[in-house]
Amino acid sequence: QVQLVESGGGLVQAGGSLRLSCAVSGRIFSINAMGWYRQAPGKQRELVATINDRGNTNYADSVKGRFTISRDNAKNTVVLQMNSLKPEDTAVYYCNADVTREYYQYPMDYWGKGTLVTVSS
Repeated sequence: QVQLVESGGGLVQAGGSLRLSCAVSGRIFSINAMGWYRQAPGKQRELVATINDRGNTNYADSVKGRFTISRDNAKNTVVLQMNSLKPEDTAVYYCNADVTREYYQYPMDYWGKGTLVTVSS
């Protein structure tokens, strides 16, 4: 099985920073894209940022210039550095990874259980 475990959520004041980490473990041949998504109360899950295996990144317009995604391919981890946080960033943040478990298999999407980020005004 493949497991994704997030860490780093919590409560922070507006303007503050948080760093989310996600570790991918299990039987893994390769990890393609990795990313972070979030879901605020009463809203649909939305993309925050993604990074592919070559380091190319993509960000939601709402977080550009404030959030930075990075990955460590040797450790199978992805990090989301969140600066200048706003109350509207409050959500459960989910880690996502597109994983190929065996060389002959198609990649599959895996999700973490989520970590809560609360930004107070």
